[in-house]
Amino acid sequence: MAKKSTTREIAFGFAMIILTGTILLTLPISVKSGSGNFFEALFTATSATCVTGLVVADTYQNWTVFGQLVILGMIQVGGLGFMTIGAYISVLLKKRIGLQEREQLQESVNTLEIAGVVRLVKKIVQGALCIELLGAVLLAFRFIPEFGIGNGIYFAVFHAISAFCNAGFDLMGYQGEYVSFVSAADHPLINIPIMTLIILGGLGFIVWVDVWKQKFRFRKFQFHTKLVLSTTAVLVVGGAAVFYLLERDASMAGFSTDGKIYASFFASVTARTAGFNTVDTALMSEGGKLFNIMLMFIGGSPGSTAGGIKTTSIAVLFFYMAAYLRGRHGAEVFGRRISDDTVRKAVTVFVLNLFLALGAVLIINGVEKLPMLDLMFEAFSAIGTVGMTTGLTRDLGTVGRLLIMMLMFLGRVGSMSFAFSFYERKPVPKVQLPEVEVPVG
Repeated sequence: MAKKSTTREIAFGFAMIILTGTILLTLPISVKSGSGNFFEALFTATSATCVTGLVVADTYQNWTVFGQLVILGMIQVGGLGFMTIGAYISVLLKKRIGLQEREQLQESVNTLEIAGVVRLVKKIVQGALCIELLGAVLLAFRFIPEFGIGNGIYFAVFHAISAFCNAGFDLMGYQGEYVSFVSAADHPLINIPIMTLIILGGLGFIVWVDVWKQKFRFRKFQFHTKLVLSTTAVLVVGGAAVFYLLERDASMAGFSTDGKIYASFFASVTARTAGFNTVDTALMSEGGKLFNIMLMFIGGSPGSTAGGIKTTSIAVLFFYMAAYLRGRHGAEVFGRRISDDTVRKAVTVFVLNLFLALGAVLIINGVEKLPMLDLMFEAFSAIGTVGMTTGLTRDLGTVGRLLIMMLMFLGRVGSMSFAFSFYERKPVPKVQLPEVEVPVG
């Protein structure tokens, strides 16, 4: 019951943050011209709080510095989790954190043990701030020469937080609407810091602590850490190779060899689930878009700032499938056997998110008659809290925007956790119905 109520509280908390952000973004002080449009503000607040990055108005051209700071605040709270930040403030104020609050924190940071959860929260917040600061320092070398010290630092801090939180919001609109980092496709001072921040944010807080504790000795890492790091490495390197093959003569045509390599790695990293882009997504080949959808669906790792079904889910399904095809009972990885309950959870997350995204695609296509592949790109970007788009977001009508907001919200809260919050998990009964074999495959 505690987990059930905690999930509801997390969902309610995110909803309140979205509502507060919406109200602030409708104020005249937030908009560069006139008063804010409510639905435009609601969509932006939902995207920022759910660290997605889909926008219906360019962040730089539409919002004032105040509005941008409101968006940045929602990104930070949405990325780290409001319960995590609230608990850290309580620790600073030396307030006592009770058992119920510790259980809520355990659910919020997605750790298996309640012991030491408060210490973990302190490490999460302090580690996140240090990484964002270091990222901002590196990005400042790119932005200060162009904007001067004040604006250069502001741009560096904004993009460092947005990248680490896998949010995908940018201020590059001074070069033109919705351009993201296309002009910096081969710029190392943009590519390397941004990709590093995205990867670190997407690995998960538990992984950081384990890596730091074990002094980077892979053999001593927890099973979860080994699985996350291995899967992430395969997806980043393998994804870059696939993007290079598919896009070198399409969206990357005209790039130098270095530019194509940078762009391939950037596309592989940002698709899980950051939302920035250094190539024009609308110019991607159909194969590139489809592969991008696959990476967006996978997303980052549990307990991170990223969304998606998570790297561990896809790894569990892959290893279980491989074991089954080889006639083995259960999946064995790194000297351990993955539990059947974990496999069932991975299957449930996979199928539920797939059905939600495809269901939204069919409804929007039926109502608004938009291109199917671009709609799939948009829907999977939303439920994976990625924020990449082929340019379709601005063309969506009321139904389309409402469904995309719903997908972003479920992607951040967790579709399976949200569904479970309405149903009580019953224990396995001692007496069960007879089993039956069903032909499949």
